[in-house]
Amino acid sequence: MRGPALLRYCPVLVTKARLLVAVVDDEEPIRKALMRLMRSAGLGVETFASGAEFLKSLETRRPDCVLLDLHMPQMDGFNVQAQLAQKCAALPVIIVTGHDFPKARDRAMASGASAFLRKPVRDRTLLDAISAATSCAELGTNTTT
Repeated sequence: MRGPALLRYCPVLVTKARLLVAVVDDEEPIRKALMRLMRSAGLGVETFASGAEFLKSLETRRPDCVLLDLHMPQMDGFNVQAQLAQKCAALPVIIVTGHDFPKARDRAMASGASAFLRKPVRDRTLLDAISAATSCAELGTNTTT
């Protein structure tokens, strides 16, 4: 599937009280905007300015879903995604990036991303991706359409 958004869909939606979403992005305005969106949708949210900061946080708290930027200094999103796969294989990761290159998209999805979205992303598209990703994680499925 080609285009600005690539999602893995799960056929059944499961609701869970107050999902916690981790936002990992080095750009503060992006973190703030996503935090406001998550809160307005009734989701819990924690923001992280770096991949290392986020990975350290997993020692004390595990989110239900991760919104992950690919292009960050020190540790890029691919490295975060790889380390996350070793620590929390079932944790859904949604890539949100300003750089939509086919090789990056293919690599992220092959590494288990639930969705690959290009900035700026529409609110509804992002919220739908979170819903689908967390539903699939709850059911233990990984269905692609």
